[in-house]
This record gives sequence, structure tokens and C-alpha cells, in this order.
Amino acid sequence: MAKFELTLKHSRVTDGGVTAPRGFKAAGIHSGMRRNKSKLDLAMLRCDVRCAAAAAYTQNLVKGASIAVTRRNLSDGYAQGIICNSGNANTCNADGEQKAEQMCIIAARAMNIAPEDVIVASTGVIGQVLNLEPIENSADKLASRLRYDGGSDAADAILTTDRYRKEIAFECDLCGTKVRFGAMAKGSGMVHPNMATILCFVTTDAAISPEMLRKSLSKVVPETFNMVSVDGDTSTNDTAAVMASGLAGNPVIDGEGAAFDRFTEALKAICTAICRELARDGEGSTRLLTCSVNGALDDENARIIAKSVVCSSLVKAAMFGSDANWGRVLCAIGYSGAKCDISKVEVAFVSERGRIIVCRGGAGVDFDESRAKEILLQDEIIIDINCGSGDGSAKAYGCDLTYDYVRISGDYRAEQLRDILKK
Repeated sequence: MAKFELTLKHSRVTDGGVTAPRGFKAAGIHSGMRRNKSKLDLAMLRCDVRCAAAAAYTQNLVKGASIAVTRRNLSDGYAQGIICNSGNANTCNADGEQKAEQMCIIAARAMNIAPEDVIVASTGVIGQVLNLEPIENSADKLASRLRYDGGSDAADAILTTDRYRKEIAFECDLCGTKVRFGAMAKGSGMVHPNMATILCFVTTDAAISPEMLRKSLSKVVPETFNMVSVDGDTSTNDTAAVMASGLAGNPVIDGEGAAFDRFTEALKAICTAICRELARDGEGSTRLLTCSVNGALDDENARIIAKSVVCSSLVKAAMFGSDANWGRVLCAIGYSGAKCDISKVEVAFVSERGRIIVCRGGAGVDFDESRAKEILLQDEIIIDINCGSGDGSAKAYGCDLTYDYVRISGDYRAEQLRDILKK
């Protein structure tokens, strides 16, 4: 399990992942969707009550069939369960939506809820016909394993090329009521800003109306999920969904105000923590990169600059080589499209071994290359940019670009193709 860092004051990390909030059960199982029997490949989550629910989806014009079905199911703002398979994306298939709808029916029957209250998701190889038989044969067994402490198995079951599960839970004060948030996510390759770029399922026991939940998520997405990039490819299937059970007992948040602001702050905190781990676990990565921009004209220009830097293949390659090549950072700022006076820009590299300024006033400064190397050899690197032009700030998250990225991405379909050729 990753060591998450929370940005939310007066909160504490707790156990349970996606099932930490009151009312949520989860489970994961190996259904046979994937050949490797040691890998869980089918996840299920159920709440004891219908939940306010909202989601954000990929902006890729090519979308997984599950997205269309989930959109329809969430049109009334409520959901009660989730079914998600790994190993097959159910994308670009003529019968994709029919299969996704059938997954909802199968899961609903097993969980004893309405099919329209199911969020469905799939992840894996694009263009392979989805075989429903493993799901049909495993749904009842999976439902029987639903537990209030089953979040880790569900988090494992949604992974593809990820090296580790991504789950987190914390408890915080919401205007006098203790509420919990939990989350599980996957995402290692085909990750790039333009929501969504991953699968992420967030749960909370806070009471909030569907309308305000959608509004909160829409505020959070641009500053979290849209600020992550691994490889510049926006995926076809990805979804960030939030379910709120209301079982914490706080007064229902049905409008703007302190409670809504605090809820949104908490939602942003858990999404930020997840996004950092998605970037850290990028395919083949050895370093988490954070581009921290301050002093921009405004927040929007800061976001444009931060994303441009973490998306730069040359910057990512330099970080892999622990090379303090600050010129590549300036280059990425220059072509970003942001309004920025380059003559005022300062760049520094930061890690647990210290901070070193490498550029000031848009020009290089003398610095100790060996000291810079020592800083850049660490597992987490901050590219610290001050634009010197205003109060705008933003952070973006990425990873280095390594030899292993090409190996992993080049071999991604190998296991599935071997299975096909043997049939």
C-alpha cells in the first residue's frame, strides 16, 4: 500500500480504503477474465443505502461502452453499487453497450439492487470482444464475499499494469460531524490530463445532495485528475465516480456555504493523494515528479505551465537521468501557450536532499552540478517554478520516462494475443 500524504488539515488517515465510510462493502475475485489465476480481475462494491452519486469521464472521442451506460444510470444522481472488470476495456466493440448493460443486470441481481443503480467500468485491452461468461459465473460468489473490510481485494481487482494497489481512507470534521472518505484507483499507463485519465472510485458517508456532489466534483477535477500525466495519452475508458451514503448523519449539504466548502476541500484532498500515487506508479517510472508553479498571472496560466512541464518527454527523460537540464523546463514553459514573462522566471530542483536554483531571470546561474545530481537522484522530485508575475499557483504530477516504459507498453497485448492464438 502506498504511503499517502494528505493536504487536509484536521484529518487523520485511517484503515479500510473504499469501505472505510459507513455503509460500504467491497470484494474482489479472480473470475477468469485474465489468464493469470493469481490476479484478481473482477471488483464489486455495494452500499447499504442508495447514494448520491456523480462522475467525470474521459474527453477522448473514443469512449468505452461502460461510460455511456454509467452516464445513463447516473442521470438521476443516485447509485448503490459498482462492478468493474480488468483485462478487457470493452471499447470499440459493436456489442459493447449491450455487454455493459448486461454487466449491470448481472451485478444488480447478485447484489439485490436495481440495474439502474449500478456504476459499470472496464479496463484493459481495447478492441477485444468482452466475454461475459466469467462475470456471469462469478457474480454470485463475488457478492457473497462483500465485506465492510473488503476494500483491498476490490482495489487489487481493478489493476492492470499497476505495480501496487492504490487505496486510501481518512476521517475529518465536517462542521461538527465526523465523516469519512475512502478511495481506490488504478492507472499506470495511458494517463494524461483531460478528465478522466484513470479509474477512481471515491466513497464518503457525508450527506450531500446529488446536485451539490456534482458541483463539488466539477470543482475538484481541474485541479487534481486533470493535472496528472504519465505518457501523454488520454485513455478511452476512464471514470472518476463519487458515492455519498449520508450515513455520517450530518445535515444534508444542499447549497453553498461552509459545509460545502469543507466537503469540497476534503474531496480535493483525497483526489490529490490518489493522483500523486497514479503519477508515482507510471509505467516503468522510478521517480514521482511534481511541478509546482507560483507567481503566475493567475491559476489558469499556472495550470497550463505546470502541465506542460510534466508532460515534456525531454524533461521526463532528464529526470530519469538525474540531469539538471533546466533549459528543457524553460522550453516547456515557452511552448505551453501560457502568458508568462520568461525574463522573470526562476527554476529550482527540490528533493529531500535539498533545493538548488538552476535558473533566475530566464537565464542560467552557476550551480554545483554534483549537488544537483544528488538532489535529482531521489525518488520524489519537485520542479519549483516562480514566474514572478502574479499570484497564480498550481501543481501537476508526473513521472520520469524510462527504458521500461517502452518495454511495458510494447508488450501490453502479448498475454491476450497468446490466449487468442491458442483458441
